[in-house]
Amino acid sequence: MDFSSFQEILNKITTQFGESVIKEINAEAIQPFIEIEPNSLHNVCTFLYENDSLYFDFLNCITAVDNGPEKGTLEVWYHLSSIPFEKSFIVKVVLDRGSEENLPEIQSVSSVWKTAEWHEREAFDLVGITFSSHPDLRRILLPADWHGHPLRKDYQEQETYHGIKVKY
Repeated sequence: MDFSSFQEILNKITTQFGESVIKEINAEAIQPFIEIEPNSLHNVCTFLYENDSLYFDFLNCITAVDNGPEKGTLEVWYHLSSIPFEKSFIVKVVLDRGSEENLPEIQSVSSVWKTAEWHEREAFDLVGITFSSHPDLRRILLPADWHGHPLRKDYQEQETYHGIKVKY
């Protein structure tokens, strides 16, 4: 995306919500992005979808990244597209890593984009992020009784699962 398009979208967000919702702006990245406050995510996403001059009608994917126990954070990246305006935009949030007993939580955007239901289930299953207000948050790739979240950097693989050797 060219810088003017990125700046235009950023200006509309800051006009609507103020600069306090934005924690980081990286317009120089190969895929420019903004990082926003996690508690602003749903409102910003709703705005990006409902604003007639932006109309980000498609959630391409959600990427969840574990920065490791040392850093203590998880990142959630929302890759958006406006099909009619041929633009893309990335919104990032950073969450406290939490623990297996106290998973990090962020509000679901499945009420904005229906496709988020599947993407959020995958992030929950593999990285351990809880999406509040999700209509059906359960594992999507692993069995319901699987222990842990395999894409966490401190994940310890089970020795066996229902008597079947897991580690080889």
